[in-house]
Amino acid sequence: METASPTVIRRPELVSSTSLPTSDGSRALTVTAVYHLSETGRKASLLQGGDGHTVQRLQVSVPSNRLHLVAVNARGEARLKLSPRFELDQTQRVRRIEEPPAYDAPPTVDQLFRDAARNHEMERAYEAEHLSWRAKRREAERDWRNEVAASFLADPAQRAMVHPSPSPTRCVIITSRGRVQFDARDQELPSRDVPAEAHRRFRADLQNTRAARQARVAEGERVHEERKQAIAAWIAAHGTPEQQARHAAGLLPMAEAIEAATDDAFAALADCPRYVRDRGLCLQEFLRQSPRYADAVVTASDFKSIGRRANRATPAQWARLQEMQAAVPAATVVLQTRELVWLLDPHAPHLTQYTLVVSQAVGALQLRRDYVAPDA
Repeated sequence: METASPTVIRRPELVSSTSLPTSDGSRALTVTAVYHLSETGRKASLLQGGDGHTVQRLQVSVPSNRLHLVAVNARGEARLKLSPRFELDQTQRVRRIEEPPAYDAPPTVDQLFRDAARNHEMERAYEAEHLSWRAKRREAERDWRNEVAASFLADPAQRAMVHPSPSPTRCVIITSRGRVQFDARDQELPSRDVPAEAHRRFRADLQNTRAARQARVAEGERVHEERKQAIAAWIAAHGTPEQQARHAAGLLPMAEAIEAATDDAFAALADCPRYVRDRGLCLQEFLRQSPRYADAVVTASDFKSIGRRANRATPAQWARLQEMQAAVPAATVVLQTRELVWLLDPHAPHLTQYTLVVSQAVGALQLRRDYVAPDA
């Protein structure tokens, strides 16, 4: 490496602070050299008449043939390339260090130039290494995107995100690495084919959803019509004259007609106590038996009822079930548990009730009624 031309510096240790022309008369640029002093270096600086500061700033004249060792920022401030500095790590890879170099003694001008030149060379190696690394990363990313695209195109069950909606030119797919956007303008295959296929599947799903919804509506209308016909037949055969007259006038509520049909179907159970939904009053009464919840107030929106089929029955419950089944042989009788939970306090005790659910199909009508079962 060539030796730096004699240069005049402005440093506390040196009395001269006037910039002089270089020995060969060539043009020179005055730049700032910033470096750090270690504790040993700060002591040496004080011994030489310096200020002993950690951060040292020197004015150095750099000849025009060494300007590659100078960096100029957007404000026109020129600095000697001492930071960021570049060093080899244990794996012989160049790493970047943002801090300026630190010296154990105030460096000479030649030493600063040598370090700047070495830093310049290492920076070029660092950039070349990172260019290669970025190229490899881009290639790996491109290969991975192509794998995702190929997997999507090969699997008809996969779908792109619906928000934002897929278009013929763009779509977003959820992967193990997060969201990945595909564009029809991609140069790589099969990545550029993904948006069109994602959009086709999206439109097909919309059509299938619309068709399924229309089918459900049609099925609901069919069932409703069948129920209306079944109610009309029942009213004509078993309804009172007053009910028949209201039905003929279109003024008989369907719920009232179904309740009347249920009364008729389960007439043999008229003496059995029915289960009444009291909008949480029974849970409130149950909670107030505990001193902790003596002032508890339960409203219809403060609790939930969890019903499930019972997996065991007491002798009394089994006997009642058999009696009801014998009274209405055409119906199905099931023992259920109802657990009432107070939502305002998850630690509050739960109220468990037992009911006997009797159900029977009469034409298109599904009749059901809940009766009180003996407590466990």
